[in-house]
Amino acid sequence: MDTIFALASARGRAGVSLVRISGPGADGALAALCGPLPVVRVATLRTVRIGGEAVDRALVVRFAQGASFTGEAVVELHLHGSVAIVSAVLAALGRMEGLRLAEPGEFTRRALENDRLDLAQVEGLGDLIAAETEAQRRQAMRLFAGELGVRAAVWRGRALSICARIEASIDFAEEEIPADLEAGLGLEILKLAEELESQARGQGAAERIREGFEVAIIGAPNSGKSTLLNRLAGREAAITSAIAGTTRDVIEVRMDVEGLAVTLLDTAGLRESVDPIEKIGIERSLARAAHADLRVHLIDPGDATRAGTERLVSDQDIVIYGKYDVHGRLPGVSGLTGEGVEALVAEIAARLAPRAAGAGLAVRERHRVALEGAAVALRAAAAAQAIEMRAEEVRVAMARLDAIVGRVDVEHILGEIFANFCIGK
Repeated sequence: MDTIFALASARGRAGVSLVRISGPGADGALAALCGPLPVVRVATLRTVRIGGEAVDRALVVRFAQGASFTGEAVVELHLHGSVAIVSAVLAALGRMEGLRLAEPGEFTRRALENDRLDLAQVEGLGDLIAAETEAQRRQAMRLFAGELGVRAAVWRGRALSICARIEASIDFAEEEIPADLEAGLGLEILKLAEELESQARGQGAAERIREGFEVAIIGAPNSGKSTLLNRLAGREAAITSAIAGTTRDVIEVRMDVEGLAVTLLDTAGLRESVDPIEKIGIERSLARAAHADLRVHLIDPGDATRAGTERLVSDQDIVIYGKYDVHGRLPGVSGLTGEGVEALVAEIAARLAPRAAGAGLAVRERHRVALEGAAVALRAAAAAQAIEMRAEEVRVAMARLDAIVGRVDVEHILGEIFANFCIGK
């Protein structure tokens, strides 16, 4: 197997830059650069030499095979964060026989292949690196810590116990079998199916935490939508004008709302229009707002109509008067002066928080599919008349649970997962 290397910290000037090497040639590469090998797991100061010339003084850490992140022999070079130093070291490593630059996510992929992480933990690590908010960090950390894998192992163990009892009835049908062997077996199968279905239902909320909620600001032209968006974003994200129809398309701004990732949508002013371009913008706005998690209806007190938004209204939506600095109507908000903005943000968070609270351990769509597939198989087992079919359906459920942690049937998704990782992780 090749030995891989990469810069594992951000590119550019920094206090410290980390170069990671993993594989059978890691120790040899370290010896070529720094001389005698230090003791494993002890940070040691070494002079890094290339062609006999000292290029840096660095802290060096070795990890033995089987006791590293990847499961292979690993070396970490903690260099001074100079672009010239990092470039020289990477170039020197690239010239060594048997070494090559790592592909995106290849260190983590080796950790998966060497059973240092299961697939759910790999996904959690990717989410942890990408986390922008506290809710995303907490959710990703639970996944990376292995909570879903542990729970899947428990579910699988229960299914295995059920399967063993069923197969005992098949294998020893003519022997004296305890009368209570199958007592309550159907109820036990259904109870496990219900637990899996409950976890699957929580996937939608977990996915919203990971991807972020969408909040659409809708209303008639000149109701203050774009000014409010700019105030919330803290920058001029949208063009503001007294001319009706200025906003023609949906404008998105990503922000952290009390620990939740939220994408705010500034939509075209909703009105009857003869302008074909504006009409397209209005239709897009209505469609996008209809699929948003929450809508903020910004009303101009001088025009109480909602211009076709009635079909978008739900009990969870927020209805508020815009341009509070002009009209003074309550409940009101002003993007120009900031009055009412803090209260609006708190209200948005209050509306979204209960949805986030329903999140389960299953975070991704493939987790939901696996859980639901296992539940379907278990319900089929409970309904089966033939005992052999019952055993087969339970085995199918076990295979679905194995897919969660990557034991089976996941090769087709690995490329997609690791494509989102950076080089060096």
